[in-house]
Amino acid sequence: MMREIDIRHINKVYGEVQALQDISLHIGEGELFGLIGPDGAGKTSLFRILTTLLLADSGTASVCGLDVVRDYKEIRWRVGYMPGRFSLYQDLTVEENLNFFATVFNTTVRSYWHWRNTVSNLRRHLCACLCAGPICTLLA
Repeated sequence: MMREIDIRHINKVYGEVQALQDISLHIGEGELFGLIGPDGAGKTSLFRILTTLLLADSGTASVCGLDVVRDYKEIRWRVGYMPGRFSLYQDLTVEENLNFFATVFNTTVRSYWHWRNTVSNLRRHLCACLCAGPICTLLA
């Protein structure tokens, strides 16, 4: 079985706080897996490392056989991450948010044109007018 997610000895420290300490985890193709823990347990830090939004202090991780440091562009093309806390700008439309975040990640919405049909009937709505469910589905 191929390892879709492979985490080896990941560590992350924020000042005096050890958020992740020697985390190793292997998730195979087709496995369903959840991370459960209290606030501050490191769940978000681990997800941010796996989605290339945060660098680990040490250790290695790969997603779909791609190294999270070396192959970050390919991982960003394949994986979307929407944190539990609603992170879109509420005063911007869906289309404006997509353009903004595409610019932040040095790409364009046109590069992801396969999303066009999904977004077309929502793109002019303000994000503040949408509930979290459709947005999570839209960006997943």
